[in-house]
Amino acid sequence: MAEGYELPLLLFAGFRSFIDASHAELAEQGHPDVRPAYGFALQAVGRDGVTPGELGRRLGVSKQAAGKTVERLERLGYVERTDDPDDGRRKLVGLTPRGVDVLQRSAAIFDRLRAGWAERLGAERVDELEAALREMVPAGGLRLDAAGWFGA
Repeated sequence: MAEGYELPLLLFAGFRSFIDASHAELAEQGHPDVRPAYGFALQAVGRDGVTPGELGRRLGVSKQAAGKTVERLERLGYVERTDDPDDGRRKLVGLTPRGVDVLQRSAAIFDRLRAGWAERLGAERVDELEAALREMVPAGGLRLDAAGWFGA
C-alpha cells in the first residue's frame, strides 16, 4: 500500500508535468515570457475584464500583489487597462490580442497533452482518473487562486 503523502505529490507532479510542457511549447510559439502564475491571472481576467481588486480576490492575493501582476502582464503586452464604462473612477484590466492568443494556444496545448496521456495510459483510464478527481474535489474546488495559495 502506498504511503499517504504519495498521492498529493503524484497529483502535483502530474500538474507540474502539464504546466512545464505547456510552457515549453508556449515559449517555442512566441510566448517565452509567460510564467505559470501569469496563466492563472490571465484566466482570472477572463473575456469581460476585471478590476484590479476583483482580480486579487479571484487569485487569492492582495490588491497590491494583483496590481504588480497587472503591471508585469501589461509590460509584456498580455493585458491593458481601460476606463470602466460603468464607473469612470475605476479601471478595468482586459486581455489584449496577445493575451487571447496565449490562452488559445494554452488550450490547444493542454488538449494535445491530455491526448498524449490518453495514448500512453488509454483513454478509458484518463476518463476514469478525471471522473474520480471530479468526485473527490469539493464543490467549487476548481479555483484560480493557486498562485496565491502557493505564496506567489
